[in-house]
Amino acid sequence: MTAFFLGILSSLATSAVLLALSLLRTSGPQWWLTAACSWFTGTGLRRVYRRQAAAERNMAGDLARARWIKVMAGRGNILTREAFAPLWSGTISPASVQLLLPDLHASPGSWLDRRSQDVARFDPGFTPDLLRSQIQANTDYLTRAARAQRNVQLRGYDLPHTCRVIATDKVAYLTFYSDDAHGRNSPCLYAQAPGLLYTIAVQQFDTAWTNSAEIGIPQGP
Repeated sequence: MTAFFLGILSSLATSAVLLALSLLRTSGPQWWLTAACSWFTGTGLRRVYRRQAAAERNMAGDLARARWIKVMAGRGNILTREAFAPLWSGTISPASVQLLLPDLHASPGSWLDRRSQDVARFDPGFTPDLLRSQIQANTDYLTRAARAQRNVQLRGYDLPHTCRVIATDKVAYLTFYSDDAHGRNSPCLYAQAPGLLYTIAVQQFDTAWTNSAEIGIPQGP
């Protein structure tokens, strides 16, 4: 009889483990467990996107509810895509929008040049001037798109290209870049305020902003 009950308990335990593993294969429970661990540790981490592009749909909703927006990007492609389109069309109008792109006027040997060299090692189609030209194209786009937005500031930074930060007064999307992959293929951390990761993201942006150079945005239509 004892062996019989032990067999039942063993089967129930095995079924419970298999059920838990199957639930963990779906995104919802993973996010719930991440949020629970975050609450316990105080990190503020709510989700982890395997690729930063996967975060853009949820990002649009957070931007729509934001009182202010801070963006520190490696080349700025995200600023020209759908998530930020409502900002440029005037559908949303935060009190403050601060944008940071790499400084194109930095001297040779800058962090921008170093990042270009890193990318060229794993991307055979990446020429030394390609990153600069992409940033210039996005800068041109932003200086035109933001003409009617008097609350938008654009600056250039010359600091290590280690991460992308998109933060609002409530949440932050933080992507850490690697030396052997494009940023779009890197995991993106989603953190809420208050929390350690949110604080780190905003501090990273504010430090870069303090040491940045202004890029003028012409006002008018």
